[in-house]
Formats: sequence, C-alpha cells, structure tokens
Amino acid sequence: MRRASALSDVTVDLPAADLDHLRMPDLEALRRPFSTHKPRILILYGSLRQISFSRLLAMEAKRLLEHFGAEVKVFDPSGLPLPDDAPVSHPKVQELRDLSAWSEGQVWVSPERHGTLTGIMKAQIDWIPLSVGAIRPTQGKTLAVMQVSGGSQSFNAVNAMRLLGRWMRMLTIPNQSSVAKAYQEFDADGRMKPSSYYERVVDVCEELVKFTYLTRDISDYLTDRYSERKEAAVKAVNLKAM
Repeated sequence: MRRASALSDVTVDLPAADLDHLRMPDLEALRRPFSTHKPRILILYGSLRQISFSRLLAMEAKRLLEHFGAEVKVFDPSGLPLPDDAPVSHPKVQELRDLSAWSEGQVWVSPERHGTLTGIMKAQIDWIPLSVGAIRPTQGKTLAVMQVSGGSQSFNAVNAMRLLGRWMRMLTIPNQSSVAKAYQEFDADGRMKPSSYYERVVDVCEELVKFTYLTRDISDYLTDRYSERKEAAVKAVNLKAM
C-alpha cells in the first residue's frame, strides 16, 4: 500500500509496514510546555577507595549541576551487594532503584580498570532493571558519562558506559569527560584544579542540564516506538479473545 505523509509530498511504498501503527512526527507533541521544577539528576561513581578520584569528580559535577539549577543526589555504592547475591528488597538496592526512578537524568563516573569501567560501576547499573512490568525505569532519561584514569587519557570506560546507556534506553548526551592522571588534577582539599579537563567537565554538566530540560517532558513521546505499538495491539487482541 502506498501513502503520502502529511509532512511530505513523496509517496512511499512500504509493503512490510503495518500502516495502522505508523505515526508521523507530531511537531506539537515536541513543543510541550517545559516543567518548571529543577532537573533531577542522580550521580553514580565507581570506586570505594578512601581517596577516590571518581568520587571527587562526581562531587565536582554535583556542584556544577547545582550551579546550573539542578537538584542532585549522589549514590554511595558502599554496601551494595553483587547483582543476584541478595534480594531486590535489600536496602541499598532499594535505595539505588528509588533514586533511579526519581531521576530525570544521570551522570556515571568510573575509573578505568583493565581497559573498561569498574565492577563497582557495573554492579550499580546491573541492579537498575531494564524493565519492571510495562515500566522501563531508565528509558528516556538523559545520561552523561565521565571517567578518570591513572595514566594517559583514554576513552575505554566512557565508551563502555555509552554502550550500557544505549542498552538501558537512555539519551546519552554527545559530550563526555575523560580525566587523565587524575591524581594530578585535584588539590589537597579534593577540589579539581583549573585545567582543560575541568573545562570539559563544565561543558558536560551544562550540556546535561540543557538536554534534560529539552527532553524530560517529551521523553514518553520520543521513546514511543512503532514495534512496541504493534506488539501492544497484538496483545490487546489476544487478551480480548481469551
């Protein structure tokens, strides 16, 4: 069947598509009024060391995000059990899941270990479910990724977290931060020194707040999918036939 769209004068043949479930982009749905409450941002970091540069970077991001008008909460991973080694009713698991549900955007900060993110970072992400019934707790939330390295600059951890963010159906912002030789970038009070690395952290935080404002009120529309509409229609027919 051929059909011309409302936004185009081109007639396209789509024999494999179910036209009942195709939707043209709705410009009005993309122009919803902005919510006025502060963007809610959750920060996760991936180290339990007493002197943890990922935690110091997380706290620096917290200050910047608060400056840009966000409400920020930082999850302490200490005491979080390994995935599947405790029930979901475990207090730390519930704390993490409640914070993830509360958030409209997240920041993941991990050291690079063995060429990727740390197990502590991965455990936190693994405890956040991809779906709970018909609800996907992270779908449509914004995400910024940062890493710290003990040596030269690398992007292995941020690249791995980008992949995980995509798997969690999050909207990962274009910018990212990778702080090389992190032990040189913080002063005795744990504050990040002025540098090009710090400037990139500012860029990331500013961009995350902008993208969160831009997408949080329309995330349900942005993540509305043809395949899922079609699947839901089939389930509804099957339930009606029972």
